[in-house]
Amino acid sequence: MLRLAAVGDNCMDVYDQTGEAYPGGNPVNVAVYFTRIGGRASYIGAVGTDRYAGLLTRALEKKKIDLSHIQVLKGSTAVTHVSLINGERVLGEYEEGVLPRFRLTEEDIRFICSHDMMVTGLWGMVEQDLGRIRAQGVPVAFDFADKPRGPVLEAAVGNVDYAFFGLDCAGGPELEAFLREMQARGPKVVTATLGEKGSLAYDGRRFVSCGIVPCRVVDTMGAGDSYIAGFLKGILEGRPLEDCMRQGAECSSETLKYSGAW
Repeated sequence: MLRLAAVGDNCMDVYDQTGEAYPGGNPVNVAVYFTRIGGRASYIGAVGTDRYAGLLTRALEKKKIDLSHIQVLKGSTAVTHVSLINGERVLGEYEEGVLPRFRLTEEDIRFICSHDMMVTGLWGMVEQDLGRIRAQGVPVAFDFADKPRGPVLEAAVGNVDYAFFGLDCAGGPELEAFLREMQARGPKVVTATLGEKGSLAYDGRRFVSCGIVPCRVVDTMGAGDSYIAGFLKGILEGRPLEDCMRQGAECSSETLKYSGAW
């Protein structure tokens, strides 16, 4: 069975209007969605010693995520404050908690390299370790979120195989030029998810576009992460790029139908 190592940040998504709290965070979400569609996943990251740590780890255990390399650091688990406006999630204050102290150990890196692929993201704190992991033959996927520039991108993009950006644009020549630029810096494929406009990918030879799978939107939390999970599973299965994107869109549509990331 295909195994994905999801590395980096986590948080509790706290909906201030209702008081509800849901586990989340980019790599955490990708791990859960990857398992939902038939893969296996491990999460490597750090939680605090507060009640949210227990909520998050118990929820992940129920989803059958391997937590053998999760770090417990004294302090608070990260929290993202969220509001819902017409089904669109609006992110408020972010409390990092213990995450700035998270660092991979040598054993963590060996464990990651026992998987078929690694995925991390903008707030994962591991961009300096990607070269070592990729040198062991483990493909690296990275979610740059909505940050097309910045120090994390500069440190990471040359050691990434599959790069993802969540961009609020309609596409066109500027987006194509950006994808060309990013792909030339190292990744095999660079993909931009564009919300209701679908997604666009570039593999160094051609651009491939994919539309959305229509559904009734309840909450957009986790939609991009589920796209990444579906896309990466397609890649690991050796599917054509078009199929990977379609599987990403299908996974995203499932996540849009309920409240919270998962």
